[in-house]
Amino acid sequence: MVDLSELRQRTRRNFLLSGGAGLGSIALAQLLAAEDQAPQNPLAPKRPHFSARAKNVIFLFMEGAPSQLDLFDPKPALNKWAGMPLPASVTKELQLAFIKPTAQVFPSPRTFTSYGQCGTEFSDFIPQVAACADDLCLVRSMHTEAFNHHPGQALLMSGSIQLGRPTAGAWVTYGLGSESQELPGFVVLSSGRGTSAGSNNWSSGFLPSTHQGVVFRSSGDPILYLENPPGTSRETQQARIGAINKLNAERYRETGDSAIAARIQSYELAFRMQMAAPKLLDFSDEKPATLEMYGVNREPTRPYATNCLLARRMVERGVRFVMLAHGTWDDHQEINKKLKKNCEITDQPVAALIRDLKQRGLLDSTLLVWGGEFGRTPMAEQQHSWEDAGRDHHPNCFSMWLAGGGIKGGQVIGKTDELGINGVEERIHIHDLHATMLHCLGMDHKKLTYRHMGRDFRLTDVSGRVVEKMIA
Repeated sequence: MVDLSELRQRTRRNFLLSGGAGLGSIALAQLLAAEDQAPQNPLAPKRPHFSARAKNVIFLFMEGAPSQLDLFDPKPALNKWAGMPLPASVTKELQLAFIKPTAQVFPSPRTFTSYGQCGTEFSDFIPQVAACADDLCLVRSMHTEAFNHHPGQALLMSGSIQLGRPTAGAWVTYGLGSESQELPGFVVLSSGRGTSAGSNNWSSGFLPSTHQGVVFRSSGDPILYLENPPGTSRETQQARIGAINKLNAERYRETGDSAIAARIQSYELAFRMQMAAPKLLDFSDEKPATLEMYGVNREPTRPYATNCLLARRMVERGVRFVMLAHGTWDDHQEINKKLKKNCEITDQPVAALIRDLKQRGLLDSTLLVWGGEFGRTPMAEQQHSWEDAGRDHHPNCFSMWLAGGGIKGGQVIGKTDELGINGVEERIHIHDLHATMLHCLGMDHKKLTYRHMGRDFRLTDVSGRVVEKMIA
C-alpha cells in the first residue's frame, strides 16, 4: 500500500535534491534561488494601472436601505395618489418582499429644499450633508437585481449575490496594497444594530486572507486580544513572533504556499498594531473644535461621529479602504420616526467628515461613497395607521452619493419616473458603481482579476462600465 504521508513530502525541491541531479545543476541552482526568496508582504503598495486621483476609500455603508423618497428624490406627484393603489400597469413587474402591488401610495411628508450653487434638492432630515451639495455627486438612478438584504448587501459589496466572493475593500487592497504598515489595509467600523450579511460584507473570499476587512472597536481595545497577556513584555512577544515567523518562513521556502506568507504578514502586522492602534483611538491630539464639529462628545451622534473621525485618522495613516457600517435603515414601519433617528445620528458626523477631509487637503485623494443595498417603495407597508407606516424594499431605483477622489461634485446623475417606480434616465447598476470606484483609484476593472477555480474573477463580474459623467 502506498504511504500517502510519504508522497506528500516528495516536493519538487526534495525531488531535485535527491534524485534530480540529472536535470542539471544550473536548473537546480535557479530553482533554489527562487524558492529561497523571503515571502513578500502582500499588502506592500502597488502601482495602479494608470494615474489616479483617489488613493483611499471611505465607504459609508447605510445597511438596511435608506428611503431615497424621503431623503434624496422628491416625488410631489405621489400626493394625488395618496391612500390609493397605483395602476396595475405600473406595478405588475415589481419585485416586492412583503407588500402587494395594490398597497396604498404613501407620499413623503418631508420638505425638500435646494442647496448650494448646484441647486440639488435634499430632505429636511439631512440639512448638514445637504449643505455640502456642491461637493456631492448624487446618483438617483441606481438599480440592483436583489430585493432582500443578504443578497442585496452581497451584490453591493462583492458584485455577486453568491456568498464567498471577495468584497470591494479586499479587491482594492489586492490591487493596490496599502500605504500603512502599522494598520490593516482594510478596516471596518460598525455602529447601530449590525448588518444582515455580517462579515460577508468585508470578506476576502478566495483572495488571500490578508485582504479580509479587520473590524475595529471604537472604545477599549481596538481589537480583542490585541494586548499582551499579563506578565508578557513587548520584548518577549517580539521574540515569540520572530520564532514563529522563522518557522513559517522555512515552511514557505519549502512549499511556496501564499497562505503562509499571509500568516507571516498577519503576525507581524498584529505586533506593530499593538503600538499603533491605541494611539489611533487617542483623540487627545484633536482640537476641541474638531470633536465638536463631528459630535464626538454628545448623543446621539457620539458612536457614529467617533467612527467618522477614526476614518479620517485612518486615511491619514495610509489605510487604503475604510468601511463604516451603520445599521439598520430597514424601516418597514414607523419610517418617519426611525428615519429621523438615523439621520440625527449620522447627518452631522458625515458632513463633518466631508469638511474635515476638505480643509486638510485629503478630500481630493479620498473617495467617499454613501448608500445602502437598495431603496424603498412609494407604497406603504402600513401597520395600523399612517403614523405606523413604513416602506418595503425597492431594487428598481434608489439613490447613492459619491464625493472627493476624482468625482465631479455639484451634480445629479440619473432620473426616476414621477412616481419613483423606475429609473428613466442614465440608469446605473452596482457593477457600474464598482467600475467607477476602481477607475478613480487608477484601476481598470476588467484587468483587476484573480484566477480561481479555472477562470478569472473580477469585482464587476462580467459587466460594468465607468460612468464618465461622474469623473471630474
